[in-house]
Amino acid sequence: MLGIGLLTGVTTVLFGFGGGFAAVPVVVWTDAALGADAMRVATATSAVVMVVNAAFATTVTARPVLGALRGSTGLLLPLAAGATAGAFATRLAPPVLVRWLFVAYVAITIVDLLLRPGFLRPRAPIEEPADGPRPLPAVLGAPIGAVAAFLGVGGSVMTVPAMRRAGHTMHVASALANPLTLTIALPATAVSLCGTALPASASAHVHLVGLVDAGAAAALLAGALPVIGVLRRRPPRIPDRIHAWAYIGLLTVVVAAMLLSGVSW
Repeated sequence: MLGIGLLTGVTTVLFGFGGGFAAVPVVVWTDAALGADAMRVATATSAVVMVVNAAFATTVTARPVLGALRGSTGLLLPLAAGATAGAFATRLAPPVLVRWLFVAYVAITIVDLLLRPGFLRPRAPIEEPADGPRPLPAVLGAPIGAVAAFLGVGGSVMTVPAMRRAGHTMHVASALANPLTLTIALPATAVSLCGTALPASASAHVHLVGLVDAGAAAALLAGALPVIGVLRRRPPRIPDRIHAWAYIGLLTVVVAAMLLSGVSW
């Protein structure tokens, strides 16, 4: 779990993934004894990890980079509202359904990034806005927040491609995903911590706070936070196109991890 925490620190900085895509599969596998409820615990634990990782990553991001979010602030309130609805919905939905939707959503995203112009292949210059990257429209906030909180993914899998197609480099798009992830993960975490926990018989081997696996969250954060601090101060120089391909490669690994994990379908 500590090793996965190191990985989430890297993905937080390089791809804007505050922990959701890396944390959900490993918590599902670690808490497999919970059966179908492992997915519910994994999404709740992921939300806590994302709040801390995204908050820390945002505070250590250069102010000029965060300035690129100007014009998209109207997105924040719809993101939070959608996330609240998504967090409540995931408590009511069958865990197996959430799991299948998680895999399907990431798989569809991979296909979209590969086939639709704008992520790997820049749009034609005539389509580029004359005054720089476009802000994300506020109308996208509620659906992004709802889907991200429902699946426990944090939203970066939607916001990074959207900002990339709006004209940002991968470096900037990944950095800006952190404050947006924080907006989504905060209400999702509140719902997870305040909700009804699983029956004691089902969670005897796991220390749960609400639906959050406290031990897993602590280990993930212990691995992630030092990595975030180091990489934000000394970011690696990665060519933009390779950075984009690495983003797709990470999503592919996540899908494979979910399909190969040992929880019964």
